[in-house]
Amino acid sequence: MSSAPAARRSSGRPTAAAAAELAERILEVATRAFLTHGYAATSIETIAANAGVAKRTLYVRWRDKPALFRAVLERLMARWLATPEPPPPEPPALDRLPTAADRLETALQQTATRVLAVALQPDALALHRLMIAESGRFPALAEMVRQSGAAAGMARISGLLAAEMLAGRLAPLDPAIAAEQFLYLVLTGPQRRAFGLAPPLDAAGVAAWARQAVALFLHGCRPRPAATPPAPAAPPINGILIIR
Repeated sequence: MSSAPAARRSSGRPTAAAAAELAERILEVATRAFLTHGYAATSIETIAANAGVAKRTLYVRWRDKPALFRAVLERLMARWLATPEPPPPEPPALDRLPTAADRLETALQQTATRVLAVALQPDALALHRLMIAESGRFPALAEMVRQSGAAAGMARISGLLAAEMLAGRLAPLDPAIAAEQFLYLVLTGPQRRAFGLAPPLDAAGVAAWARQAVALFLHGCRPRPAATPPAPAAPPINGILIIR
């Protein structure tokens, strides 16, 4: 008994689901190639070959390598933003109701914890390494990262600090610069350690770093009380100057 002929593959347009699956496969291959070999050493030809598609298939979706790299960045940012929130840090025991200053410290602590949870993922570290190595030759790469989501996160922190400055709970500084300084304080040490430039931090060490970074940042940004002028010296008595 002869077997039934195999169903012939349709030569028409792929379904929306099939097209989305193909795009996802290509982007995953492109992500691994860019993060492993760098931007300059990765070609459209290599990505197409590794994905098992023709170059024309890529060019139909992304007009050139920069457009494909931007799509890779947007996909990574979307994945990181969807990362489950880490457990909130344990609030300090208070024998009073929380103040606005306490709430600000908690908000910054949650931000620091979230930022570190994303930035220390292997793909995030690989992207950071790529940017350090290649942004000099390809300045547009840094702007792509900024536009893909990094600027939005910076703006949220800046907005939080600006509101606190307006309320007088932080010194009147440039909130955009303060937000950038906050992120550097939170990120630089753990990232350097993750790159092997110092002993790496375990989970407890990362949590302690975040707490101390927030405390140090707030100590530097809180307004200082006005200095009390020294009391005037009393008139001399029998030629002896009396200092009050």
